[in-house]
Amino acid sequence: MSVLDSGAQGAQIRDEDWYGDTIGAVAFLGCVFSDVDLTEVTTRNTRFEECTFHNCRFNASMHEATSFAGCDFRRSSFFTATFDGCKLTGSVFAECTLRPMRVVGGQWRSVTLRGHNLSGLVLRGVDLRDSDLSMSDLTETDLREARLDGCLVRRSDLSRADLRKTTLDRVDLSSATLSETRIDLETAVRLAEMHGAVVDLAE
Repeated sequence: MSVLDSGAQGAQIRDEDWYGDTIGAVAFLGCVFSDVDLTEVTTRNTRFEECTFHNCRFNASMHEATSFAGCDFRRSSFFTATFDGCKLTGSVFAECTLRPMRVVGGQWRSVTLRGHNLSGLVLRGVDLRDSDLSMSDLTETDLREARLDGCLVRRSDLSRADLRKTTLDRVDLSSATLSETRIDLETAVRLAEMHGAVVDLAE
């Protein structure tokens, strides 16, 4: 039986061609994927936990209700990949290509995306609490209704990004670039208070 059908634990999976394959409700635990072609792969309810992906290609792949919890992605490409209702809690991305990419809801809590180009992505309603977005390019990114509480955005570029109805508790925006960033009244008040203003909304 193929690992595509059975899943695996602690396996070393190298130079495999899984182009266009479908992976169902199986689990890959603590596996290392190196130079694996996952182009146009479809996963549904699949679990990847504490797995490592090095030089893997996820281009045009589709992931539905799939979990990539505590995974390590390095030098991997997600060109036109779709994550629909997926869980990526605690995962780390380093030197990855993440755009264009489609993300529909899901939980991306405590994810490390430091220094990545995320410009123009639609991350509306995504749970990104406690994630590291430091030094990332978020220009024109749609973050409406996203949960960014506790996120690190040190030296991130949020120019022309949309932060309306976004939760920003415990977020220090003081070193982020906010040129033409779209915000709602609540966020505007928070920013003013961060810079020492006393906001009086009384008539």
